[in-house]
Amino acid sequence: MSLQYVVREPKVSIDNPPLLILLHGYGSNEEDLFSFAEELPEDLLIVSARAPHDMGYGGYAWYAINFDAINGKFSDLAQASESIDKIAIFIDEIKEKYNTNPDKTFLLGFSQGAILSYALSFKYPNKVQHVVALSGYINEELLPSEIHNMINTDYYISHGTVDQVLPVDWARKAPILLENFNLENEYSEYPVGHGVAPQNFYSFKNWIEKRL
Repeated sequence: MSLQYVVREPKVSIDNPPLLILLHGYGSNEEDLFSFAEELPEDLLIVSARAPHDMGYGGYAWYAINFDAINGKFSDLAQASESIDKIAIFIDEIKEKYNTNPDKTFLLGFSQGAILSYALSFKYPNKVQHVVALSGYINEELLPSEIHNMINTDYYISHGTVDQVLPVDWARKAPILLENFNLENEYSEYPVGHGVAPQNFYSFKNWIEKRL
């Protein structure tokens, strides 16, 4: 497999399970979002991937975030683009290995993972049907120059109103951009920082259940 991962197989016997891929944030690892797995629908095959760049101390990144005096904080877009391609290959490998339902692939990302989930859904149209973007934003520099007009993906978006890492204003642009492409999305905010509130979890769990 092209990326390391942990898996929770469906708790019920199912031939072609729907697939949920989890992409963690910067400096975290595959165990982080996997704590959600036990609470999610029993027929899902849940796979949490580890980002390729080792930061030491058990932390990994999908791409570097650099700091300098002139530009402030900026993302390594070449690394981000490579990670998008790696995730796309990984999704195909998992679909094949576990014989998942090709029409029910969910991609859930937190922070950096959410940024890449958005970008992948545009770069690889309809590879995933559903995106859950938690505490992220659409980085337009990672989108293809031509947006495919047959994308059918829908999006669940949530953000903390007091997020000190990625400002909520960045997240608020996502529904506007998606609506410009006639893409369905559901947007919500919670009075938290850079994290997932319990009511946020139940909200996206419900969104996923409706699409199974």
